Amino acid sequence: MHLMLLAIAPVIIILFYIYSRDKYEKEPFYLLAKGLMFGIISVLPVTLVEGVLMMFGPLFTGYWNTFYQAFVVAGATEEGFKFLASFILVWHSREFNQRFDGIVYAVFVSMGFALVENLLYVFTSTNGLSVGLTRALTAVPAHAMFGALMGFHLSMAKFYPEARKIFLGYAFLIPFIFHGMYDFILMSGNQILLALFIPFIFYMVFRVHRRMKLLADADNIVQHEPE
Repeated sequence: MHLMLLAIAPVIIILFYIYSRDKYEKEPFYLLAKGLMFGIISVLPVTLVEGVLMMFGPLFTGYWNTFYQAFVVAGATEEGFKFLASFILVWHSREFNQRFDGIVYAVFVSMGFALVENLLYVFTSTNGLSVGLTRALTAVPAHAMFGALMGFHLSMAKFYPEARKIFLGYAFLIPFIFHGMYDFILMSGNQILLALFIPFIFYMVFRVHRRMKLLADADNIVQHEPE
């Protein structure tokens, strides 16, 4: 039971935090639950596609293999399906009517995926407690930040149609790059790269904070515009 709580708790904490940051017109619970479920369901196609892509891993050696595993197998597949799930969930929804909404929905989708991934890692590891604690401080928040970056660009595409195609591309590309870099650093085993891991995390936190503040401020301005 304690392993179950350890795997679920960081996801719940992040979801409450993101929900609390949505200051205007809270999103309906049914749509948030649907986003979480979309993220959970996405684990199945992600697992299947990653299984196929891993068959090509032996074609690469050294750091090229690490790059392939980090960016193609993990980064492209996971962020690709999370982008697809987020887009299907809210792009045509009337509830997607505030700029911060994109971040809320994309993070809920990402946390659905992270929840299943976390449970699998914790319960299949020989040291589930240690793995759970480590992932609570690293992998789960990382998935949330990938989702926030995705949601930011989804919102930019929604509310700035003159650059819609560019921002929709960024909604996949930016989290894909950060996800790939995150995994590449950890998979590489290179001491120099590992020394950069903490600065890299701090940079992601800074970038996500700036993006969240930008959309929150924009919603605040719109909310207080004279009619």
